[in-house]
Amino acid sequence: MAAQLRPDKTFYPSPRLAMAGPRERYGFVATLCPNADRPDAIVVVDLDPESPHYATVVHRIDMPNVGDELHHFGWNACSSMLGPQSCHPFVTRRYLIVPGLRSSRLHIIDTHPSPTEARLVRTIEADELAERTGYSRPHTIHCGPEGVYVSALGGMGAEGADGPAGIFLMDCDSLDILGQWEIERGDQELHYDFWWHIAHDIAITSEWGKPPLFEQGLVPEALLAHRYGHRIHFWDLAARRLRQTIDLGAQHQMALEVRPAHDPREQYGFVGVVIDTTSLAASVWTWYREGDVFQIEKTIEIPAVPAAADQLPELLKGFEAVPPLVTDIDLSLDDRYLYVACWGTGELRQYDVSDPRAPCHNGTIEIGGIATHRPHSNGQAFGGGPQMVEISRDGRRVYVTNSLYSSWDDQFYPDGVPGVAIKADIADDGTMQLDPAFCVDFGPNYRAHQIRLDGGDCSTESFAFP
Repeated sequence: MAAQLRPDKTFYPSPRLAMAGPRERYGFVATLCPNADRPDAIVVVDLDPESPHYATVVHRIDMPNVGDELHHFGWNACSSMLGPQSCHPFVTRRYLIVPGLRSSRLHIIDTHPSPTEARLVRTIEADELAERTGYSRPHTIHCGPEGVYVSALGGMGAEGADGPAGIFLMDCDSLDILGQWEIERGDQELHYDFWWHIAHDIAITSEWGKPPLFEQGLVPEALLAHRYGHRIHFWDLAARRLRQTIDLGAQHQMALEVRPAHDPREQYGFVGVVIDTTSLAASVWTWYREGDVFQIEKTIEIPAVPAAADQLPELLKGFEAVPPLVTDIDLSLDDRYLYVACWGTGELRQYDVSDPRAPCHNGTIEIGGIATHRPHSNGQAFGGGPQMVEISRDGRRVYVTNSLYSSWDDQFYPDGVPGVAIKADIADDGTMQLDPAFCVDFGPNYRAHQIRLDGGDCSTESFAFP
């Protein structure tokens, strides 16, 4: 009986203890079929360099339908379960919740007893999600002490444009949908990412756009009319009430990934902005608390790169430049390094953010890119650019995939984005080097989006203790 009451061994009270834990052995990758003639799949990749199957696919779970557009996904439980406010101290990190962003389905994958035996055990259909929450287009999964939080990018109606988007809750044991999270949302209407300063009872949310503005690709007229999201919101996490909104300025279109500090004592974090319509630059902003309110300032700006029109897709020919398109950022568990994916220019940038309001550019890996198409250092082709980023718990390895969203891939990379996952090794001084042996090719019929690491990673874990 006593053994059953021990917390999951993959939960850690603090970032430092998580960094000292065992190395990841498997990665779960969302792969999607862009023309929807076969099901999307979660594939399991061997991450153990001592294994004879290193950097290969060792298992596959096909979805039961076509056209899901698997995107972001996450665990039913994580280290936040060790917090003193947790209602579920003995739940285990067992299930992956995998949304179909286009289909509005939720897929439940059981990873026990082993990732190589993972299997689909339940599918929640779009009509059940709509009935219980009033939302559609589920997107980001975060496990919290009260249950599983899921962001939804759409409201009701066939296009998901009726009513606001937001967050809903799922039970972390039964995985049933409980209902809409917000009690008082003010004028918040758009949604994208969310996370929290969990010890301070603060949630942070960001904005992309309503489904008609992203499902068929970027809508240039909407971009120039500043109809995509450009605000971030701060919420009372327990009361589920909006307490403050900060507008970054309408020209700063698509404020996407939010990455709060992992140290639970801190109240600062970073948000990536895809594009400035006045210059095509991308940016990263740092928020911080000052008294009773949050402030924010632009701390990183990455300029567009000039390019000849014949090097560019139709969408960009008139600009004769490649926008960086910051589509993902990730923060190491020690809150030292911020990794910034520039999907357009084909760069993985690393910044030392020991001083979060004065980041220092520490290095860049160049691969792919709209105008450059740079191959891997081992000579293997790489379509697209660095897109989703995941960091190992010890900060020594950074895993990267190359697809953004099928319709956007087609606009910016009309020659195609065959699915690939790569890995960079990180030295003591932060120097990055691509691992020549790790370049996982998922084939021409699948694109690769997010990767999750067994035992947790830097964009899943919230900690209760410094």
